[in-house]
Amino acid sequence: MTQATPPAADLPLRPDPVRISRTIPALRETVFKAWSTAEHVKHWFAPEHFTVPAATVDMRVGGAFEVCMRAPDGTDHWTRGSFAEVSPVDRLVLDLRVDGDDGRVLFTAWTEVTFADAVGGTRLDVVQTYTLYDPAMVAAIGGAPLGWSQTLDKLAAEVARMDGRGEDGKAPGAPGTRSVVHAIFTLERTYDAPAARVFRALSDLEAKSKWFGGGDDWVPLERSMDFRVGGKERARGRWTGGSHGNTTTTFDALYLDIVPDERIVYSYEMHIDARKISISLATMELTPAGVGRTRLKVTEQGAFLDGYDDAGSREHGTGFLLDQLGKSLAD
Repeated sequence: MTQATPPAADLPLRPDPVRISRTIPALRETVFKAWSTAEHVKHWFAPEHFTVPAATVDMRVGGAFEVCMRAPDGTDHWTRGSFAEVSPVDRLVLDLRVDGDDGRVLFTAWTEVTFADAVGGTRLDVVQTYTLYDPAMVAAIGGAPLGWSQTLDKLAAEVARMDGRGEDGKAPGAPGTRSVVHAIFTLERTYDAPAARVFRALSDLEAKSKWFGGGDDWVPLERSMDFRVGGKERARGRWTGGSHGNTTTTFDALYLDIVPDERIVYSYEMHIDARKISISLATMELTPAGVGRTRLKVTEQGAFLDGYDDAGSREHGTGFLLDQLGKSLAD
């Protein structure tokens, strides 16, 4: 937010907080770790064309968080502060400040960062609340949303490096190599809804569309569902912003077995753009869990193809969807 420069008597200023979100294709543990050491932070904690030649990171309450951002012209800009809250792997709060050459505080930035499971990886939410002590800093704060967007792009690249992937999300290897990595997981949720209602949320296109998607960063492009043995389902959408920008994901399912209010078995393929990344067999089992309550057990057996490294994100994404299902049942 940009404001007219106020008289000094009106200081300090408290402009509207900057809020930015990003979904990064990695586990929360990895994304959180990227904030935890100077080695990692020096790779990403600065906007585009800036570098970080020096940093101090002591991840504990009261520990230092200090970063030197070097501009293309060689000018150094220091941000100094400390960790006010550390909750692995869910939340960080940083109490930061920027000082002038004379040692006076120009502004402070109370920075709250939350990490949550999401379809496709980890959703990162940043809220930065400013207190300005120098009116000349109003314009600088106005550029914060763009600066944060570029910084989170670099964070996504650092997380990919930590995972041993390139920025496109692919594992290193010779072009054209073929491989299959198998994985299996089981998740359970109990809902305050009868089996018939839960089954409808799994089998009706309108009801399923309320919860089966990638969240705020995912724009649906195509949706269809023919719920019968031999019928097919498709959910296709595009990620927006950051490392996901203009990336399209496609879910194509084939229903193999249906027992109303009790069981659904289907196979599905996942594509990122034109690349097939996995083929899975999924089983959903519904059982009573008391009066008016239902337990849903989901088992997935996946084959991840040709160097695609899931790193557990499918399990986390499925858990996110099941939680979204629960919210839709509560509406």
